[in-house]
Amino acid sequence: MAKSTVKFKDCVAQAEQIMADIASRKFAPIYLLMGEESYFIDMICNALSESILSPAEQSFNQITVYGKDTSAAQVVNLCRQMPMMGAYEVIILKEAQQIDDIDKLSHYTSKPQASTILIVCHKQKSVDKRSSFYKQCNAAGVVLEAVRPRDYEIEGWLVNFLKGKRLSITQKALRMLTDHIGCDIEKISNEIEKLLVALPAGTTHITEDHIEQNVGISKEFNIYELSNAVAVKDVARAMNIAQHLAANPKDNPLLLIVLNLFSLFRDLFVINYLRWQERRKGIAFPSDVELMRILKKGNPYVIGELKRQASGWTSPQLFQILGLMREYDAKSKGMNTGSASEAELLREMLMKIFMSN
Repeated sequence: MAKSTVKFKDCVAQAEQIMADIASRKFAPIYLLMGEESYFIDMICNALSESILSPAEQSFNQITVYGKDTSAAQVVNLCRQMPMMGAYEVIILKEAQQIDDIDKLSHYTSKPQASTILIVCHKQKSVDKRSSFYKQCNAAGVVLEAVRPRDYEIEGWLVNFLKGKRLSITQKALRMLTDHIGCDIEKISNEIEKLLVALPAGTTHITEDHIEQNVGISKEFNIYELSNAVAVKDVARAMNIAQHLAANPKDNPLLLIVLNLFSLFRDLFVINYLRWQERRKGIAFPSDVELMRILKKGNPYVIGELKRQASGWTSPQLFQILGLMREYDAKSKGMNTGSASEAELLREMLMKIFMSN
């Protein structure tokens, strides 16, 4: 199946609009919630299941079935039932990607009933957009294609997510969360929900201390601090942090560390290349706003930090290190590692970075 062309920001905007419509009790007859990012699918499905019917009505008129345990014909029959003592019959089909004959739902979606609301949760991948089922859902109801964020999009999403809860967060706390968890929105949102329960009443600003105390990520020994130490060539601090990270490889896998360092050195390389263009070709060095766009960063503070760090590295060094990162990306996935542990590979990689010339 072709890769989705839906952008993450558009997915977020559509999900927010759907949630606003639900809050206003503007319901569609069909909801097809599909794609790789389960967070938005679950969020909208839960909102619908809690909003359409009252708790008393749900006992009679809300039915949840699962793809592996049902067939399209059974779902169609459920959808054609009339509600008992209520305005709507709500049919929720979860794990729809496991249903063998999902295209046969078109027998219902071609002519949906006004008294039925069908919610289809199709995770892990999207429905074939060429199918009659997809086209009918798109014509008669709401289709959300939930896509995962890229690494440079997650921080902006998290800041807005917290803003919706009337919270702000320090840059370091933000990086601690995203570097540790990555781009998994569901995991990040779960950590935030747990954090909100633990925060003192009246807290409006999340700091690295809150993250350390309640999420369990050390504010001194984390991937963000390792990247900073490497960037300024603080060998002793980098090796000390690496030792702490290696002691807990489950939470600090080598692959995640490699990806973060690759991102760092790629950004430094781009900055030095732009400086070379300015010196040799007279092309003006970009403004911080333009550099944010080029490097796909959402914070001007990060840009200032990267420009300072780039000054300590030559372009040949950075080019060599990027090749090294590719080598250790493969090793972090088990290729050509011999008997070396992740801890040994991490120390070896850092020493090669510092010895680059």
